[in-house]
Amino acid sequence: MIENFKTLFLEINKTNFSFFVGEIDEKNNFKINFKLNVPLEGIENNRISNLEKVFNLIKENIYLLEEKLNYIFKDLVLIIENFNPKFINLSGFKKLNGSQISRENITYILNTLKSYVDKTELDKTTLHIFNSEFKLDEKKIENLPIGLFGNFYSHELSFTLINTNDYKNLMQIFDNCNLKIKKILLKSFIKGSYLSNKNIHTNTFFQIKINKINSALFYFENDALKFEQNFNFGSDIIFKDISKITSLKIETVKNILNKIKFTQNLTKDEIIEKELFKDESFRKIKKNLIYEIAYARIKEISELILFKNINLRCFNKSSMPIFFETNTKSQDYVFLQMYKTIFSTGDKFDVKLVEDLSSEELLKTAHKIAHFGWNKEAIPVTQVKKSLIAKLFEAIFS
Repeated sequence: MIENFKTLFLEINKTNFSFFVGEIDEKNNFKINFKLNVPLEGIENNRISNLEKVFNLIKENIYLLEEKLNYIFKDLVLIIENFNPKFINLSGFKKLNGSQISRENITYILNTLKSYVDKTELDKTTLHIFNSEFKLDEKKIENLPIGLFGNFYSHELSFTLINTNDYKNLMQIFDNCNLKIKKILLKSFIKGSYLSNKNIHTNTFFQIKINKINSALFYFENDALKFEQNFNFGSDIIFKDISKITSLKIETVKNILNKIKFTQNLTKDEIIEKELFKDESFRKIKKNLIYEIAYARIKEISELILFKNINLRCFNKSSMPIFFETNTKSQDYVFLQMYKTIFSTGDKFDVKLVEDLSSEELLKTAHKIAHFGWNKEAIPVTQVKKSLIAKLFEAIFS
């Protein structure tokens, strides 16, 4: 165990700059011993809009952390939830004609695909590369098939990229803070890694989260993050629909939903109790109407996110889990059973409810990835340019 070794984490999410300091305790367990949330400024529409403001804010708070802990940080792990990542999935091939697959074959495929992405995505920078699928003679293989014999080998890689200007701005900010970025990790990748580790034999799944004003989905396949999408709508539109159709105030709607258990078993003539109208005039509104409005809107949400989402048409969507992230303290928790019922439609998906990932679980997973890597992470091998003399000797003696 390394004594007094502290790791600095910065999470840039939708609302905050969240600073964390993690440490290895006496039992070699990771723990958080300090955290600080600062309102998000200088970032708009998932882009850095004011570089100076972001730099000053980060620099000031890192200085405060170092003063408070009497510790100088040299590097950090950066976790990002915005910056509009782009995902590309590509396959490379090698004809073997019965020979063995060598490490050089795989290295060549990996570097060729990486080079292609670099040349075609000139305004993007690669954050993650995953080995998402190996096939030998059309048969899927779990691990790198080095040493196996075959006729035809295919290797799929999944690339995660962000805008190069954003990447350079982030590097500049921390370079000016005298900090090296040890690793940049997408928050969705960390969540997927956590869910895969917690659910043995489950490495392909969707994860969906519906917040008040926005929603998110990501897709993990063979322990590789292959896609992520954010939506600018959330559960608030359900309350607004009910309010609009019933002419009730939003607060009254929320009060009614909190006090009544809405299920498909409601009788058609059951009326909302008078005392639930708070300061509004009582009207005979059927409970079943509230249920039908909410159900219709949630069905539409499910179609936009998953069932009719054209961005998912190339992914296999049959018989796989959906991890539906919930927050028991959130107002939309009253719709939980509706979400589960609708997203399970057609028996294509097994909906598993999971609670919002805690900071401790998120950072513990991020710490492991940053220090020990991920089993499906691919690292391109730099091809060293040989001198003319080296090439000559190689030609003579090979």
